[in-house]
Amino acid sequence: MCSTDFIIHSVHFLKYLHMKKTINYLVIMLVSMLAFYSCSSETEFDESLLIGKWSRKFVDTDGQTKTDIYRYDIGGKGVTWVPEDDVSEEEAEIDQQFEWELEQDELTHIHISSNIGGNDQVKIYTVTVLNTTTLSYKDDFGKSYTFTKTN
Repeated sequence: MCSTDFIIHSVHFLKYLHMKKTINYLVIMLVSMLAFYSCSSETEFDESLLIGKWSRKFVDTDGQTKTDIYRYDIGGKGVTWVPEDDVSEEEAEIDQQFEWELEQDELTHIHISSNIGGNDQVKIYTVTVLNTTTLSYKDDFGKSYTFTKTN
């Protein structure tokens, strides 16, 4: 009887050790998966690459092809203008300013209203490409914008 109890206890102990070992492996795998997932989901872009003038062609609601120009300045300021709408860079500095911030892959534009009592307009984009020649981003609705550096 004593040897039977010993065998039963030994089998239970071995099952307990196997279960404990399995749980430890599962915990290690779960922590590893979370670590890899959190590292791979963050994309950072070099903010200094954004500084300068960027342009893109677009078709307006009347079917006319126009040029959209954004100038990103050091310090998170900038201006935007469309030359075909008879707006110069100098006029844009008075009337079409924006503030910008690039945090990882999130680009925020705050377009400053020049009207008294007007509301500033906040636009948030997800940057997909930023290098010495190309800036691409998309909005929350999936619309993509691609600019070419002009200076």
